[in-house]
Amino acid sequence: MDLSAANEKLLKALAIAMVDHPAGTFKDIAEAAGVSKATLNRFCGTRNNLIEMLFNYGSVVINQVMENANLQEAPPLEALQRLIESHLTHRELLAFLAFHWRPDSLDECASGSRWQPYSDALDNFFLRGQHKGVFRIDISAQVLTEMFASIIYGFVDAERRGRVARVGMATQVMQFFLQGATSR
Repeated sequence: MDLSAANEKLLKALAIAMVDHPAGTFKDIAEAAGVSKATLNRFCGTRNNLIEMLFNYGSVVINQVMENANLQEAPPLEALQRLIESHLTHRELLAFLAFHWRPDSLDECASGSRWQPYSDALDNFFLRGQHKGVFRIDISAQVLTEMFASIIYGFVDAERRGRVARVGMATQVMQFFLQGATSR
C-alpha cells in the first residue's frame, strides 16, 4: 500500500473519527476527520471500504513498527523500547484496531491472516529474549506476546479516554511490562 503523506494523515484522522463516532453517519465521520462528505466518498466510497482501508493501512504500519524495532538482531531491551515507542507513534491507528477487533478477526477466512506475521514476530522476539535471559521463562513467549499487545492497546485506549497522560507513557509501558504491578 503506497500512500502519500496526505493520505496517511487522512487515514489517521479517519481512524480516530471511526472510534469516536462508531454509529456516526458518513457525514459525521467526514466532519470529525476534517473533510467533506464528498471527499470521503471519493476517498473510499463506503464505510466497509473505509474499514478495509484502515485495516490494510494498519497492517502496513504494524509491519513497519516491527521492522523499525529490529526484533531479530537488536539487544532485546533496546528492541522492546523501540517497539513500544513505534507503537505509540501510531496511537490513532492502534485505537482503531483495538476498537474494531473481534474474535473472528484472527480467523484466516475473515482476513485475520494479515496479523499472523505480527504475532509470530513477537513470539520469536520474546523467545529470543528468554534464551538470552532477559525475559522470564516461566511464562511462554506466546503469553508474553498477548500481554504486551494488551498493555500497549490498553494504554492507548486509556490515553484516548483521558485516564493516562501521554507524557512518559512509553516508560510506563516498559516498566509495567518488565516489572509488573508488584511493589519492590
